[in-house]
Amino acid sequence: MMAAANVKEAVPYFRVRDMKASLAFYVEGLGFEIDKRWDDRGVLRWCSLKLGGATLRLQQFKPKGQDAWIAAGPVGEGVTIYFPCEDATAVWTEATARGLDAPPPEVGNGMWLAGFDDPDGYRLEFESPTDAPEDSVFGED
Repeated sequence: MMAAANVKEAVPYFRVRDMKASLAFYVEGLGFEIDKRWDDRGVLRWCSLKLGGATLRLQQFKPKGQDAWIAAGPVGEGVTIYFPCEDATAVWTEATARGLDAPPPEVGNGMWLAGFDDPDGYRLEFESPTDAPEDSVFGED
């Protein structure tokens, strides 16, 4: 029981190939803010991002030397993170207004689902409850 009371949240940690491309997606596109950061000799290598009550972390490893890492394939393949929110359609509206390309939200399992793929293939799904019929598409009558 003590361990359960001690755990506060789970924070996704994504290894990324190109921190600049990732920050353009997350900060400029989705509106995340950099909460914490680690710069290694003038290069941003790690950061913690926040959007509302959600947190995620990104790290770009050095291609050579100590702690080097180079992905053997798509690093985000098969990974989806869900972000419960009040209005998923508003997240989509704001992100597409900032220039992100994503299909309109659709209803599945009683939820609006607004999905985005980041530059490394990680899938982000923003979801909010709705009474709209299954398979409804946002913006269609």
